[in-house]
Amino acid sequence: MTTTEVPTLATVPPEARARAHPGVGSRIARTLTRAPIAIILAIVGVAWLIPTIGLLLTSLLVPQEIQRTGWWNAITEPGLLSLDNYREVLDNGAITSSLWTTVWISVGGTLLPILVGAMAAYAFAFLDFPFRDWLFIVVVGLLVVPIQMALIPIFSLYNDLGIFDTVLGLILFHTAFGLPFAIFLLRNFFVGIPRELLEAARIDGASEARIFVRVILPLGLPAIASLAIFQFLWTWNDLLIALTLGRETQPITVAIFSQLRQFGGNIEIIAPAAFISLVIPLAVFFAFQRYFVQGLLAGSVK
Repeated sequence: MTTTEVPTLATVPPEARARAHPGVGSRIARTLTRAPIAIILAIVGVAWLIPTIGLLLTSLLVPQEIQRTGWWNAITEPGLLSLDNYREVLDNGAITSSLWTTVWISVGGTLLPILVGAMAAYAFAFLDFPFRDWLFIVVVGLLVVPIQMALIPIFSLYNDLGIFDTVLGLILFHTAFGLPFAIFLLRNFFVGIPRELLEAARIDGASEARIFVRVILPLGLPAIASLAIFQFLWTWNDLLIALTLGRETQPITVAIFSQLRQFGGNIEIIAPAAFISLVIPLAVFFAFQRYFVQGLLAGSVK
């Protein structure tokens, strides 16, 4: 009967111990090697934050100070800041109405493509039907179709259907152009789910709908959350589609654009409205950020 010797610290070669427990000099050298990259990333991060900080401070300056001084002076003189601009924005009926319109469009334009895209992705990943692979190639090809191609045809179609200049029309347009990416992303994630789970559920008598709701959707949450971030940001920040397919139905981007066009010096309204428009999608991103990288890498590794 043979016994296996467990290596002890005395039997481990010095070179192996040095690699396993690097000394102070090695740690310092590694830190110094990484320092330039960390400094560069910090500078880039600060450069990206400067416009946002400038917008925030500008939105807090009283109108007289906006014309007289720069936003950077508010850093050393906090007494220049005030919330009066935000009170005025919240009392502005056009801005608040457009903000709620944007919320409805963004929520509908996010949930609908996720629901339809998830069902289509499940079919492409796990169901066998004629021309499945060819249809998926067509879906991938639709990713490169520019939005500008469809504006005039959709404008005519919406006029005929009576949904031009409505929240429903904008939601359907965002859904149509969000579906190819939704199907592509979710299908690539779903194919990584073991088929044995589905077969076990079918043996237990679960229907396809039950498998989709109880198995696929919970396991596909990282990709779904990542897709929700992308779709919400695209819909919230849209200006072109809202300008083309809406007149009275104005999202926040169109309302800010209208304020800028009509009152070029009305910065005390434009700055806080723009910052509010920035904060909401930023909050959505931070709420789902832990799923973001997982969703981006969906289907990249087999």
